[in-house]
Amino acid sequence: MDMALPGTLQRWLTGPRVAGLPVPTEMPPPKLSFEFFPPKNEALETALWAAIRRLEPLGPRFVSVTYGAGGTTRSRTHDTVARLAKETSLTPAAHLTCVGATREEVDEVARDYLAAGVRNIVALRGDPPAGASEYTPHPGGYAQAEDLVRGLRRIGDFDISVGAYPETHPAAASASADLDFLKRKIDAGATRAITQYFFDTDVYLRFIDRCAAAGITVPIVPGILPVSHFGQMKKFSAMCGASVPAWMGRLFEGLEEDVETRRMVAAVVAAEQVRLLQANGVDEFHFYTLNRADLTYAIAHLLGARPKAG
Repeated sequence: MDMALPGTLQRWLTGPRVAGLPVPTEMPPPKLSFEFFPPKNEALETALWAAIRRLEPLGPRFVSVTYGAGGTTRSRTHDTVARLAKETSLTPAAHLTCVGATREEVDEVARDYLAAGVRNIVALRGDPPAGASEYTPHPGGYAQAEDLVRGLRRIGDFDISVGAYPETHPAAASASADLDFLKRKIDAGATRAITQYFFDTDVYLRFIDRCAAAGITVPIVPGILPVSHFGQMKKFSAMCGASVPAWMGRLFEGLEEDVETRRMVAAVVAAEQVRLLQANGVDEFHFYTLNRADLTYAIAHLLGARPKAG
């Protein structure tokens, strides 16, 4: 018998072996946080609260509520945060930006949150208002996120999250300048950083190496976006500087009208991403839910998260 194995079987037997990822039971469940955006109408509000109720039993550390560009959803953000604090067991975190307001106005909003029992803030510079091509600080406002963090620290004992950009903020002069901005936000008093979403795990792992080398010691929590609509995500990614790997486009190819298969692919892609991060020791994740619970709940389950008793 010829011991030289031809063809397919030979490839299978002589190719490199890939070790499996650790099973979730080998690791404690990760710390989770979820992001929602304030609803624009009654139907969207119903969908939001259905998502909140579905994810609430997982016991996240906090759930954040976004601002629109230029602070355009400020009142809706405040209303959603206030309702979360009043009607759920969740810890709400309010987004707060520097755009379009004086320091006094921003401070007043922060004090209102404190009075309502809200002590978690996501402090961001913010996007330019609609129609503006670039960010311009308000003459009497906080110029940058680091100034906002410093101001919040003067007002009260907030838990402050700030943004981080593994692939560099689109407006940054360079990757090193962007990392310096992050370091200054941390030094001003931020508790943690939450990253812009990414799809290539190595992008995040290289970034946290650079953060450590820069002397940053707070958690850099990976922002995870389960992709329910590839085309929309690709357009948004082009604006915010997040790269979309070619392999990802190939996975979603031909599924524009096939919602069910698209959701299955989305779950697999995000689950593989977070499980690989978990295998690399990452034990905190921030999910951009897009006000939908299905994909986020399934991925959290795969990570070992289970509904809290009671």
